[in-house]
Amino acid sequence: MKQKRYDVIGIGIGPFNLGLAALLDPVDEIDALFFDKDPYFEWHPGMLIQGTDLQVPFIADLVTFADPTSPYTFLNYAHTHNRLYSFFFFNRFDIPRQEYNEYAKWVSKQLTSCQFGKRVVDVKDHQGDDAYYEVSVMNVKTEEMATFYAKHLVLGTGSVPLVPEKLEEALNEDLLHTSSYLNRKEDVKRGNVITVVGSGQSAAEVFHDLLKEQDRCGYQLNWLTRSPHFQQLEESKIAQEVFSPDYVNYFHSLSFDERMNTLESLRPLRNGVEKATLQQIYDLLYHRSVTTTDLSVTIQASTEVKSVQSVKDGTYSVSCYQHQTDQTFEMETNKLILATGYKPYVPKWLDNMRDEIVWEDEKRFKVTRDYRIAFKKERNNHLFTLTNLEHSHGAGATNLGLSVQRNQHIINKITGKGVYPIPQNTTFQQFTPNTK
Repeated sequence: MKQKRYDVIGIGIGPFNLGLAALLDPVDEIDALFFDKDPYFEWHPGMLIQGTDLQVPFIADLVTFADPTSPYTFLNYAHTHNRLYSFFFFNRFDIPRQEYNEYAKWVSKQLTSCQFGKRVVDVKDHQGDDAYYEVSVMNVKTEEMATFYAKHLVLGTGSVPLVPEKLEEALNEDLLHTSSYLNRKEDVKRGNVITVVGSGQSAAEVFHDLLKEQDRCGYQLNWLTRSPHFQQLEESKIAQEVFSPDYVNYFHSLSFDERMNTLESLRPLRNGVEKATLQQIYDLLYHRSVTTTDLSVTIQASTEVKSVQSVKDGTYSVSCYQHQTDQTFEMETNKLILATGYKPYVPKWLDNMRDEIVWEDEKRFKVTRDYRIAFKKERNNHLFTLTNLEHSHGAGATNLGLSVQRNQHIINKITGKGVYPIPQNTTFQQFTPNTK
């Protein structure tokens, strides 16, 4: 090939690939390029609710676990923006979610390898003695096409909103996913009845945000979940060690069936609501109950939303099923907010390689410990993935605290040397028996 060939091209620029770009920046022997369809970096903009915090300590930034001396650490961001003393007196490990977004945007603007407003529309896999990937990229603004070539790819396409199939067709300006909550909040508040569906952190944050403004706006506020109760996140220190490199090693060594069973047992560690958020909700309700018995609030677990039907302009009938009492009932709402989570976004062009890839089931490709998609025939031009990893690497697949460790593995594999040494023995507990 006479065309320029990059060592690695990253597809998607969320926190994971952005961290990879930041760690690759000082590695002179690696020529990297990253593309994202959005015009600039933005991290879950629909849920950057004021007053909400990151669920991991600030040390889980884009680079610190691999290189605390990097210019792209959060502490350097705070220093550069004259916020270090404020942060010192803030005296907390968790930082505002909005500040994490500002920090990541600051990093993205410094990295020339990150190109925004560029959509990857296709990837061709060229095998043979001189194997490489051909990446077709469209300029979103001009619709001009360009072709790039790379030895390795990193799939960092993240996730998209997960909406139950039976509710997907009902989505409109009144029925929305939490991913677009802030963009449509003012319209949501015009409803006489607002219903939040889900039991995780996002559901609780949206419910709390709306609860704070309920007195002023005067709406009825409902919170429903099909879970048997509103579960608090397991935040004990020993339990949190499942978000460690050592646990990832252990989890990855299990059989596929055992991994899937284990994921179910880890739900309290990843799908609950932070204690502080639940306390804020309860305290606000308690204070209001001092002066009124009519809070205009319904909070109900074990209740699944089965369907939604429009009964008149701006009013919807929600068909619900209470599992434990085996009761079906209807309730009306004007606005419905689905906090039903996210699912990995796997681009369609990967189907062109489907027959060459090793699959663990119909939707989950096999992934090596160092984050390579496994192919039936071993190859030297690797397709790494930071997406669709839960089944292979455990509950920490989307955890920011482990994102740097993932990128360390990828960089070391690409360079063929330990540019960033992988940490070992990071926990106080053991996950496998000591047979020595």
